[in-house]
Amino acid sequence: LEVTQIHKDFTMETFAGPVFASLRSSLGMTEQEYQQSLCSENCYLQFISNSKSKADFFLTNDKRFFLKTQNKREIKFLLANLKIYMEHLRTYPHSLLVKFLGVHRIKIPHRRKKYFIVMQSVFYPDDRINARYDIKGCEVSRWTEPAPEGSQIIVVLKDLNFEGQYITLDQQRPWLLRQVEIDTHFLCRLNVLDYSLLLAHQPLHHDERHQSLSFASLIMRTKKSVILGAQNSDATELPDFRAQNRRLLPNLKNPLHVIDGPEQRYFIGIIDIFTVYSFKKRLEHWWKRLRHPGRSFSTVSPQTYCLRLCEWVQDHTK
Repeated sequence: LEVTQIHKDFTMETFAGPVFASLRSSLGMTEQEYQQSLCSENCYLQFISNSKSKADFFLTNDKRFFLKTQNKREIKFLLANLKIYMEHLRTYPHSLLVKFLGVHRIKIPHRRKKYFIVMQSVFYPDDRINARYDIKGCEVSRWTEPAPEGSQIIVVLKDLNFEGQYITLDQQRPWLLRQVEIDTHFLCRLNVLDYSLLLAHQPLHHDERHQSLSFASLIMRTKKSVILGAQNSDATELPDFRAQNRRLLPNLKNPLHVIDGPEQRYFIGIIDIFTVYSFKKRLEHWWKRLRHPGRSFSTVSPQTYCLRLCEWVQDHTK
């Protein structure tokens, strides 16, 4: 635990600082650019979420990082499982799991302590994104009214809004199916449910459809695919691409969460991985079974949740 007096009226505590610093480094992020994003003179952007949680969401002004308030139980869960989370990212460097970059607590005298986490934004850069979805693989409460045409409001849509559409990846489809399976089975072992597959897409420009095939681009992408996410101290050791389910990453700012299809660029990541299948959640499961007979809902066992989300991805990709 590292304590920093950043203002005379409060202190900020940092948990597992060296661990998160090593993760940031493995993602090709310097401490200087990380601090510049977080400590910019420009105000944070508040994100209005349609989530049921009471958490506050903020984006750094460059939209690269998300800050989200968490309760003490969720922070304890993350820190207790930080070692195996890091091991998972080390084993599967191209994982779709959200990348946690820092855990902090702010202490203000005579007021309740505030915990928050810093995450890499899945939707970065978002300049041309034209639709965003939060997918859980079920139907109850999984429709959101879209923003009116021409509105500047960003609405994150849900499963039922996506029906009739597909993630068209062609040759990259097997990689996505395998990685979603790997990541969701990892969460299942943690006894976790109710996480989301974040999804967004934007059309590829004509030059973007062909530049990835150039020799210079292939060299850059191969180098990025080998280095990015690597946390091995032995830089000369070649990775086992098949065992680690690596892919040829795009030469972009957020390559671990970007997958290019023939005509669309997709932003994909798995977020909200703090909900444990507790006794309370088991009771909620039985209550929802009575209330929504024959319909699928989010509160199911981690095994069912994992398999159902994998099936959703399989059914909605081609």
